[in-house]
Amino acid sequence: MKANGMTKRLTKAEEEIMLILWKLGEATIRDVMNELDGSNTPYTTVSTVVRILEKKGIVAHRAIGTTYLYQPIMEKKAYLKGHLSGIVTNYFDGSFSRLAAFFARENDLKLDELQELIEEIDNDIKEDKTHE
Repeated sequence: MKANGMTKRLTKAEEEIMLILWKLGEATIRDVMNELDGSNTPYTTVSTVVRILEKKGIVAHRAIGTTYLYQPIMEKKAYLKGHLSGIVTNYFDGSFSRLAAFFARENDLKLDELQELIEEIDNDIKEDKTHE
């Protein structure tokens, strides 16, 4: 999902559909429509957005009879990593510490909650290193 070294941004509609596909794992256009907030979005609109995601190489499909089942190619974690990196760069001068401080202040985190968060991050880092 990288183009010219930059992570592509999804539009709000694309991201909403990707969240559904990540949740369901595989879905028809109707399945996606059933999950959308305010399900009055036309079938053709959802179908168009899914096809755009497919052209971007983020979604793939397989045919079962006359029905297409769509599934995400890009993992949610990979998208989040790129998206978050852009937020850190654009809003926090590239500093994850500033992002964390902002998050802690905005959510009024207590010291024990911050310690728990640090331990969780530490465990995630250790787990990622064992999977490399």
